[in-house]
Amino acid sequence: MSGTREAKRTGSGPRTLAEELRGRPDDALVALLRARPDLLNPVPGDLTQLATRAGTRASVVRALERLDRFALQTAEALAVAPDPCPYPVLAGLMAGDEPADPRIGRELPRAVADLREQALVWGGEDRLRLVRTVRELLAPSAAHPPPTGLGPSVAEATAGMSPGRVQQIIAAAGLPATHDPVTAVASLAALFEDRRRMAELLAQAPAESAAVLGKLMWGPPYGTVTADPARHLRWLLDRGLLLSTGPGGVVLPREAALHLRGGRAHREPEPVAPELAPVAEHDARVVDATAAGQAFLAVSTVEELLKEWETGGPLVMRAGGLSVRDLKRTAAALDTTEAAAAFWVELAYAAGLLASDGEVDERFVPTPTFDDWLLLPAERRWALLASAWLAATRTPGLVGGRDAKGRTLAALGPDLDRAPAPEVRHRVLALLAGLPEGASVAPDTLLARLHWERPPRQSADPAVEDLRSRLARWALAEAELLGVTNRGALTAPGRALLAGAATRLETAAALLAPLLPAPLDHVLLQADLTAVAPGPLVRPLAQTLGVLADIESKGGATVYRFTPASVRRALDAGRTAADLKAFLTAHSRTPVPQPLAYLIDDVARRHGHLRVGAASSYLRCDDEAVLAEILADRRSDPLRLRRLAPTVLASQAAPDALLEGLRGMGYAPAAESAEGDVLISRADAHRTPPRTAPAPVPDGPPVPDATLLDAAVRAVRAGDMASTAERKPAAAPAPEAGGLPRTTSADTLATMQAAVLTGAALWIGYVNAEGAASQRVIAPVRVEGGFVTAYDHTADEIRTYPLHRITGVAELVDEVADSV
Repeated sequence: MSGTREAKRTGSGPRTLAEELRGRPDDALVALLRARPDLLNPVPGDLTQLATRAGTRASVVRALERLDRFALQTAEALAVAPDPCPYPVLAGLMAGDEPADPRIGRELPRAVADLREQALVWGGEDRLRLVRTVRELLAPSAAHPPPTGLGPSVAEATAGMSPGRVQQIIAAAGLPATHDPVTAVASLAALFEDRRRMAELLAQAPAESAAVLGKLMWGPPYGTVTADPARHLRWLLDRGLLLSTGPGGVVLPREAALHLRGGRAHREPEPVAPELAPVAEHDARVVDATAAGQAFLAVSTVEELLKEWETGGPLVMRAGGLSVRDLKRTAAALDTTEAAAAFWVELAYAAGLLASDGEVDERFVPTPTFDDWLLLPAERRWALLASAWLAATRTPGLVGGRDAKGRTLAALGPDLDRAPAPEVRHRVLALLAGLPEGASVAPDTLLARLHWERPPRQSADPAVEDLRSRLARWALAEAELLGVTNRGALTAPGRALLAGAATRLETAAALLAPLLPAPLDHVLLQADLTAVAPGPLVRPLAQTLGVLADIESKGGATVYRFTPASVRRALDAGRTAADLKAFLTAHSRTPVPQPLAYLIDDVARRHGHLRVGAASSYLRCDDEAVLAEILADRRSDPLRLRRLAPTVLASQAAPDALLEGLRGMGYAPAAESAEGDVLISRADAHRTPPRTAPAPVPDGPPVPDATLLDAAVRAVRAGDMASTAERKPAAAPAPEAGGLPRTTSADTLATMQAAVLTGAALWIGYVNAEGAASQRVIAPVRVEGGFVTAYDHTADEIRTYPLHRITGVAELVDEVADSV
């Protein structure tokens, strides 16, 4: 339904935004609601409500934040233009008296159309009107620096000036005297807008006066003067080129500044987005291959992190998150920086592989999802990590910074969500995807493009970078760490991640798989108690070797070192010396060195010689001399040991503390159960209960789908018809303007029954069980038992209404009824 009825009624153009919305086709309303989804919560009752909501401050601020730079500059120009503003006047403000950039004329209709589509501008080409809230936000004021750098108009600046002072300015400017202050102000404004007369006036100005105007013309337009201003300032004050704003304050009026600027509202209009140039070319195959190595390292790093934490991760701070000390320890364990460690920790959390266990001494440990993730091939594990990173609102780059209250932001803490993060990451990668394969641009060039698409807010401190710029820089750095990009260029798997298809993860994994090194099933044992893995190892080998030896260095080849502690760790996991030597023989391309065999035998011979249990704990050994040696050692004092029997010592320390204490003294004790059996400890024993990955924090209301938009437009149209349709005169008193129809119960019933027979549409007032009143247009189908069943045009469905809740009914005029 269009605005034909309204046009017939008024016989002229729209007088309000609601009237213009009423005249828009449905697809234009759909475009408005898609661009500004906050207008749908809840669905407006009619187009008047929609127009009112579109003019609220919060909604307008959100809409302005989503404009590109040229559309925003167009709105800023309209804010300082006459209201209403003819299109030629707006074009003059954007291009100036002597247009030098033909792109402005080509792009201005597009910018106005964008503003009109989002209901920020309405009216015909000869009467463009800016929504009042937009004008209030963008208009010049002393409290808020104007975006255009223009000050108030002559009429606004002289509003509080005495008539005598206005007459003095008129006389000094050479204008004819008038006793009407309004006429005097208008003549002064006309002087400043007249290019020829203004040029003649400025030609008489002292050189110092011209310098002052040059400093103020591009803003800020405000300045200060002393009680006894210098001669060149007095010349400007006398002729109204500087107008007083209060004691010691002056301002350059808007009309004078526009003359000095050559009619332009902006110093540098930007009609088109800056180009992504210069472009650095790289071999796409080299980029993909190098990035694949980084992708494999990313998967390995996350696995190593969670393996490090699975036997008892760091404690959760009382305020939530990871302590600074634990973050430093994690960075040292991963051999990386604290910033990178925070990224890996947050990535594992975003992917649902890490969470707090929720116990009394709450700790961060892997989730059961981690075990499922380990079973996947490397390329699939990477795709899941990269997908989680793209969608996460968690922002690791904030770790170590301060919140609004000055508190340090911690990794895994509660205050790291930033809603725009996913959108910025997608946009950064989309811009890189628009370049040729293997091509990259400088980060500052990319930021310049993002600033044009979504101009940042003006900051009180120019040295502080806006949030979206920081998010973009972090996205570039994190994409390199993940292997989504390399050398600043987007990889083939990275391009696949941006695709909207449901199979994008499978596609990205399939593109990465051929680039990953094939896992090996062997290592090279060396005589210095080390083993060299010349590439990535198959999972069973890597897991067993990770228990038997410690990683000494990583890179293209991983070096493992065998120590007494690492061998004891393997024995604690249930392996025997024979098992370990057989394992190494089967998986080594070199013979097992004699020093390594001796190390395994020596640790195995002493392993389990001592037994620890709970007394609080006890220590038993068949060799009395060993127990006597332990009692005589001063290092055992903290364990508070005492002899219970020749082969048994009791301790007040817990079993795990006793185990650690004895191992620190150089012994190799084994834990045992209440039945005397040796307890086997495994590294993967601790997991959280089932946890889901953290949900991203939405950046405002979600964009509605086509079905919801279509239903919302129909509901708004029907509600608008109910509130604006012409009604036939009724015998009962007519409702007040904007109120509900009022009829007696008998008249309501009779009108309903007649409508059932004729199929007529009716306008009713209805009050629901909560007492909320609404207007509806219905087509009654059946009336019985105190209820009316009707097709509700407002809700676009069949509904049943109790008659006693209907306040009244009125028939629609034939023209409107036919349109229904």
